[in-house]
This record gives sequence, C-alpha cells and structure tokens, in this order.
Amino acid sequence: MQARHFDHVWTGARLATLAAGLPGLGIVEAGAVAAQDGRIAFAGPESDLPAGWSADLVTPCEGRWITPGLVDCHTHLVYAGNRSDEFERRLDGVSYEEISRAGGGIAASVRATRAASEDELVTASLPRLDHLIAEGVTTLEIKSGYGLDLATEAKMLRAARRLGVEREVGIETTFLGAHAMPPGMTDREAYIDAVCAMIPALAAEGLVDAVDGFCEGIAFSPGQMARVFGAAQTAGLPVKLHADQLSNLGGAALAARFGALSADHLEHTDEAGAAAMAAAGTVAVLLPGAYYTLRETQAPPVAALRRHGVRMALATDANPGTSPLTSILLAMNMGATLFRMTVEECIAGVTREAARALGLADEIGTLEPGKWCDLAIWDIARPADLVYRIGFNPLYARVKSGV
Repeated sequence: MQARHFDHVWTGARLATLAAGLPGLGIVEAGAVAAQDGRIAFAGPESDLPAGWSADLVTPCEGRWITPGLVDCHTHLVYAGNRSDEFERRLDGVSYEEISRAGGGIAASVRATRAASEDELVTASLPRLDHLIAEGVTTLEIKSGYGLDLATEAKMLRAARRLGVEREVGIETTFLGAHAMPPGMTDREAYIDAVCAMIPALAAEGLVDAVDGFCEGIAFSPGQMARVFGAAQTAGLPVKLHADQLSNLGGAALAARFGALSADHLEHTDEAGAAAMAAAGTVAVLLPGAYYTLRETQAPPVAALRRHGVRMALATDANPGTSPLTSILLAMNMGATLFRMTVEECIAGVTREAARALGLADEIGTLEPGKWCDLAIWDIARPADLVYRIGFNPLYARVKSGV
C-alpha cells in the first residue's frame, strides 16, 4: 500500500479534540493532526499515523496544546458609533430599559450605522475582528439589526460578508431586523410586516444564513416573533432568538417550538423552557459579557440546562452597548466565574457547542477527520489555563482551513 502524503502535519502535540465518543475534552497525549485539501485527514495519537507518511510541511508542536479553532457564535460586530456615554449613565444608576425607552440603546446605534457607508462599516469592524482572531477565533457569527430598514440591513450584511474576504475567517451572517423598533415608528405589527418582507429580499441576495429576533417587553412579543420565524422558514432559513434576557416571556420555549438553532441569553428561562430546548436540540448560548456589563443579578439557569441535557455555548455578544467585549478568552473566564460553568463546559462552549449553535457541527468545532482544519495552538500547561487566566493570551498559532 502506498504511504499516505499530507499537505501539513503537526506533530508532538497534546490534543483537546472535543470529538464525539471520547470523554471530557477528548484529550490525546502525544498527538498529531494532519491536513489535506484544507480539511483534517488525521487527528489522534502520533503513533497511529499511517506508516511511511510524508507531508509538504511538518510543524513540531513541542508539547503545545491544540484545540479546534474557537467559534464566537453570537456577535453584533458590524456597527458604527460609540455608546460609552450610556455606560457612564448606567454607572449613575440609569437602567438599560430606561435608556432604551428614552431613544438610546439600540436606537443610538441605528442612527450611527445608517449614516455610515459600507466601507466605513468594514473599516470600523476590522479592529474588533482582529482582536477575536488574535485569540484563536476561526469562525464567528455577525448579526445585522442596527439598520431596521432594508437598505441599511443589507449594507450591514454585505459588510459582514466582506470581513470574511478581508481576513482568513469564517463568517456566518444573521438577519436581526426584529431587534428594536425603528426610530420614529410606533406600530409594531406594521414593522413586523416590514421585517417579514425583508427576509426573502435579503435571502435572494445570498446575504443571510439565519434569522434572529429580540423577544422582550422592550422589543417584540412571542406572537410577533412567531410571524418572523414563519417568514424565515418559508425562505428556508434557520432561526435563533434573543430569549428571556430581562424577563420570562417564554422565549426559550418559543425558540424550541420552531426548532431554533439556539436561544441566547436565557437569564430568566424556567424549567419548562429548558426542557423544551432539550427536546428540540436547541443550543443555549450564554452571554456573560452582557450579564456583567448590565450588572444583572439573575444568572442563566445553568443547573436546569444541565439537568435536561441542553447543550451550552458561550459567546462574546460583542456589541456597542450591552457587551463591548471582543475577547473570547475573557468570555470563557466569565462563564466559569459568573455562571459557574466547568472548564470542560467553557471550552466546549466556544468550540463544539458554538459550532452546533451555528448549524456547523458537521464542519467545524472538533478535531475529527473530514472537518475543516481550523486549529488553535496554545502555549499552556493544561486546558484549564484557557479559562483561568484573565487578560492573558497564550495563543501560539492559529490555522484556518489547514493554512
């Protein structure tokens, strides 16, 4: 039999494969990863590499750890403007809801984003993206939602697509037209009509991978979100939901009823919501950056999610108002410290489960043959170091699609 030839092989590594069928993080000591045509051709003990193997490039890892490339599955990375003034107001005791009802919050970002050109949005967003890439992120989701009209929502989504051309990173785009009411508009049902009409138009341009919405008292009701989800399903698009962040409107159960990829935030989700998500296979995306920034006191029901077997992901929720966070490593530390997630849950939450939350579990998120060869190589002694350290980046190298 002819010896196997690879494009690139990483040897002498310790692997956290997160692979199905392996316990915990799927750790392999004295491991190796091989890439062929951008995908993983081998991941396992180095001693199991095919006899007589060769490669165009061999990289000795000298005992470093390799994890799947990190996945940030909930961001609002494309926007214009700055809301540090609101941060100061919240420090003075003004609530997020009060700021929103007074025309701030999302509406402030809408005004700035409408005024910016597509090129300006790309330029403003690249530094934020670069911070995530520098911490090992190889795939991220970017939501629209700061346009609230067809032209600006399309502009945001085009800017998001362009970021994936400007940098070696996978970008998943999500239409979040049902984020807030547009400035000057008061008829919620009429606006939901407009959102439903935007979906096929944006889908026809190939700008949308999924549809999201904000189900909350200051945003949209479960009934209104059900209409949006119906339009998304008609267009053949998966859905996800900002659910139960500030109150329990049954958002988690609503997301589950529509087979949502994920329900996100979930601070006020109850036992029934967790059970519904488990039955539907809907991933819980936990967002400690928003919890921290808003100084919330009710954490997501992690224990209930565990009891029901709900998969849990972690993300930055990078946005200008409620989570100005562009560190996936800090999001992991916050998940452990604020939400009492385990090290295993935190690392799985930014790899395997984050990939699942984007509908990409077959393509990324674990070190398994056939998946894209997206790797993060770390100068750490043990995986817990990724969660334990604060303000320290131990990334040694990042690999996207085998390069």
